[in-house]
Amino acid sequence: MSLSFDQYVDVIESQFDAAVENGSDQELFMSGYLHGHFSLVVSQCEQSNNTSVPACNEAMLDSLQQAFDKKELEPEDQQQVLDYWHALHQTALN
Repeated sequence: MSLSFDQYVDVIESQFDAAVENGSDQELFMSGYLHGHFSLVVSQCEQSNNTSVPACNEAMLDSLQQAFDKKELEPEDQQQVLDYWHALHQTALN
């Protein structure tokens, strides 16, 4: 059974909540940063009726790249945030 968009969003949101409750300071920072992007991306996907997991992941990666291009984070933090997103995404799929 494949994951629906709503299930995917719920799993990612629960991972953000877990990071707030149990995460390290760095996980808390990355989770908060990603949560802002994720909320915006989910809203955009819903408004455009493009509610598939691959579309959400692609939009999330695009959103992060745009932020990184604007130098929102230092390169080391960019890589950590991107790695953390990939881990959240993979966990949601499993």
